[in-house]
Amino acid sequence: MSAHDAIGRIELTQTGAHAALTIFNPARRNAMTLSMWKQLTEAVHELDADPRVHLITLQGHEGTFVSGADISEFAKVRGSLEDAQAYEAVNGATFDALRRSKTPTVALIEGFCFGGGVGIAAACDMRLASETARFSIPAAKLGLAYPVDGIADLVRLIGPGFTKRMFFTAEPIDAAAALRVGFVEDMATREEFEARCKAVIATILSRAPMTQRAAKAAIAAVYDGDLREAAMDHAAACFQSDDYQEGWKAFLEKRPPAFKGR
Repeated sequence: MSAHDAIGRIELTQTGAHAALTIFNPARRNAMTLSMWKQLTEAVHELDADPRVHLITLQGHEGTFVSGADISEFAKVRGSLEDAQAYEAVNGATFDALRRSKTPTVALIEGFCFGGGVGIAAACDMRLASETARFSIPAAKLGLAYPVDGIADLVRLIGPGFTKRMFFTAEPIDAAAALRVGFVEDMATREEFEARCKAVIATILSRAPMTQRAAKAAIAAVYDGDLREAAMDHAAACFQSDDYQEGWKAFLEKRPPAFKGR
């Protein structure tokens, strides 16, 4: 491994309207450093502001999603209460960027999805898992606390009981259990995972981006009434868009629609 490869980072690959973010820290099974948290937040904000981007996916490098926060730097960046609170604000900002992104976000999960990796995945809109995926929140093995908003994401997905099970035991669950309790929306075998991800990505990209954004805004408003007006604005924008005209005309003409996101 070269010195360059030893540096944890977030890599971007953009193909048309699809922006793929890869979490890269192979020396530590893609553990998130403080710098990587900041990079990921910045990347999501920048991509969400780009009207050409209609889908953001997140994956880990070479068969592992995220093994958690990089414990090797804890003494430096989480050594005191003040440092720990500052660190929590940084990774909380990452969860918030994903949660509030107008652009749909999908986590593509293989291998370890531990600690902060669970938080990243939970903050995304959808999660697709390989049968190789394993999920764990080892906070109780480390004596640390998890961000309140990150826990709220988990409660919304899997309920308070199973969230407590994850935290109280710190024991991992497999992909089948994650699918059963609703943490992931789809699961595929190791051999079929890449093809399944490509199929889901292609389907999402073929649909109307403004409708997807309006749906995300409306679902967020279910949990936060203050977001209702913004959700209604997104809905109104759909009916004023070229995509709406394209959608119903394509249906009548019995052809696939060509949505532009405007």
